[in-house]
Amino acid sequence: MNIRRVVPDITTDRLDESREFYTEFVGLHVAMDMDWIITLVSPSNPTAQINLLRGERAGGAQHDVAISIEVDDVDALHAKAVSRGLKIVYPLTNEPWGVRRFFVSDPNCVIINIMHHIE
Repeated sequence: MNIRRVVPDITTDRLDESREFYTEFVGLHVAMDMDWIITLVSPSNPTAQINLLRGERAGGAQHDVAISIEVDDVDALHAKAVSRGLKIVYPLTNEPWGVRRFFVSDPNCVIINIMHHIE
């Protein structure tokens, strides 16, 4: 299995201020803006990214996601999580915006969004 990218997710009630900070001060560019999530990307390294998530909702899932990990085979990793008895806090789902994902809790109770873009 290939890991394509690992992206920190920042949940915020100050989405506009956060967007301005990371674009105007840090220099990241907006790659995606879906109102509830904004993906910011480095202009010189497209895998260096930050997601900003609107505080009251994370794409319909009511969990505080801390990290998103994009993999090439989300189904295989989901099966591995199930076989290991890991705590899945959001089921394997095809989302309407074109990703297949699930959320799993790590040993520190950090919620990880494991995802893959649907081709």
